[in-house]
Amino acid sequence: MGARVRSAVVAGARGLMLASVGFAGSITLFVVAVLSIAFILLGVGACSTPWVLGLVRHWANWRRAVAAEWCGVRIPATYRPFPDDLRDGVLGRIERCRLLLADPATWRDLRWLLVDMTAGFVTALLPAALVFYPVEGYVIAAGLWRVLAPVGYWYGFVPLSGQGSALLAGALATVLLLVGVFTAPVLLRGHFLLTRTVLAPAEGRLEERVRVLTETRRDAVDTSAAELRRIERDLHDGAQARLVAMGMDLGTVEALIERDPAAAKALLARARQSSADALTELRDLVRGIHPPVLAERGLGDAVRALALRMPVATEVEVELAGRADAPVESAAYFAVSEALTNAVKHAGADRIWVDVTYGDGRLRVTVTDNGTGGAVLGAGGGLSGVERRLGTFDGVLAVSSPAGGPTMVTMEIPCVLS
Repeated sequence: MGARVRSAVVAGARGLMLASVGFAGSITLFVVAVLSIAFILLGVGACSTPWVLGLVRHWANWRRAVAAEWCGVRIPATYRPFPDDLRDGVLGRIERCRLLLADPATWRDLRWLLVDMTAGFVTALLPAALVFYPVEGYVIAAGLWRVLAPVGYWYGFVPLSGQGSALLAGALATVLLLVGVFTAPVLLRGHFLLTRTVLAPAEGRLEERVRVLTETRRDAVDTSAAELRRIERDLHDGAQARLVAMGMDLGTVEALIERDPAAAKALLARARQSSADALTELRDLVRGIHPPVLAERGLGDAVRALALRMPVATEVEVELAGRADAPVESAAYFAVSEALTNAVKHAGADRIWVDVTYGDGRLRVTVTDNGTGGAVLGAGGGLSGVERRLGTFDGVLAVSSPAGGPTMVTMEIPCVLS
């Protein structure tokens, strides 16, 4: 019951935040966008509309992110990409404006703003009202009715006239609170389902799915080719060079073994060291492809082994009832490795927390650090590579990293455990 109450309070607080911030943001962006589009006829809007619609897209993408993070509702972003040869300057802004207005997703965003400031406001406020409005009822029953009764105040449908009506207000508050405890998370999810209904394309989902699969396949092929080049380079510059040197040393030993046994002995010792170094490099190379601890003991122990090698305090919590397929475990392992490296190298964190769980058919990994924050997804860095790696398995990556921290990197991969 305690967990249910906490969940209801969190849903109420989130609903209150969405109702206030969402209403103000949506109505402001809708008015500004409509005015900017209308001013296209005057020439001014052609330059301002791309900037305004960019803000609208950021606003819609933020709602997509919280929908997935808070309630597991995934809303696809189906914006058409801009051509690579798009020009700069005034002509480029005019062309960008034309492309934006020709994109059906732009008009879905504007329609969503209109819905969000009306029906969305109500659906977001409802869980907050059911959780927090009963507090007023209890305060009234405790004695505030003496102040409110003379002015004809009503609590819900109860007019305050005396202690009896105040107790009735408290009873009504109890009923509302009980309803809120059991329905607030569901109502908040309903708000995001409404958002998905408006933002997600009504048709063309198959085409969008084909586009996403095409992109992830291309990324997977590019990643595999890059990995093969890395392996070839590491073999050529590392183990292969040492093995060639060892062969040359052995050839020299063969020539010196009768004439100069001492020199031959020294060369044998050097060849033995070269073989040991080559073996170490081969082991490191194999570990980079698929770590032995991952293959032998699974993702949980592999992540714990990663944490032990970190130079900062790293706590790992694993709740897995089985093992995922080897490619999924490998993708999750290297994604965690990249997130841990970023936390130490770029965020300057001195404490990291890693949670690995499974539920609703999805492997979920969360890496949180107390660093400086400011991590950005899509900037072409390591997180972009992680996103492409997870996209091969229909996985998603979400990053919450406000300036000053903390940073939370959440990864989800649909899979089954065996």
